[in-house]
Amino acid sequence: MFDALWVSTTAVALAEMGDKTQLLALMLAARWRKPWPIVAGIAAATVVNHALAGALGAWLTQWLGQDALRWIVGGSFLAVAAWMLIPDKLDDGEIKLPPGGVFIATVVAFFVAEMGDKTQVATVVLAARFDALWQVVVGTTAGMLLANAPVVFMGDKLTRKLPLVWINRGAAVLFAVLGVVTLLW
Repeated sequence: MFDALWVSTTAVALAEMGDKTQLLALMLAARWRKPWPIVAGIAAATVVNHALAGALGAWLTQWLGQDALRWIVGGSFLAVAAWMLIPDKLDDGEIKLPPGGVFIATVVAFFVAEMGDKTQVATVVLAARFDALWQVVVGTTAGMLLANAPVVFMGDKLTRKLPLVWINRGAAVLFAVLGVVTLLW
């Protein structure tokens, strides 16, 4: 019953490890040292961004035939799996933070950073795969928070101890399995 929620949470939590938005969370935490407004901003930006992405995925299911949708979703999962193997980097000048406080700056920065990001693409694909939009959006948002909140609270100590290459490989395997399962069923 809650497959969409658990798969979405797990997939995005793993996909987010070492992602540019995780690096952005670390940068914001180091810059302002105000974890609660940063985590709240991450949550707000992710809910809006992933709700829009999930709505797109759900809309696609209405317009595409079952076979076309299966091939597109399965291929997309495999593409995200390959994408997971490419490490992200965040340039200092990539995102300009607006004035208006830590919360607003985090919302804007995260919303922009998520545009076209693998977790946003994964949200579209997951919403197209599962007929449970709210579970996908809640799950992908929870996954983002599971990956980013510890970075905000514990900073670079956490990222130095985690083997990010293995976490990325694990996420790649998860997306590859989802792709193969989708293509076969």
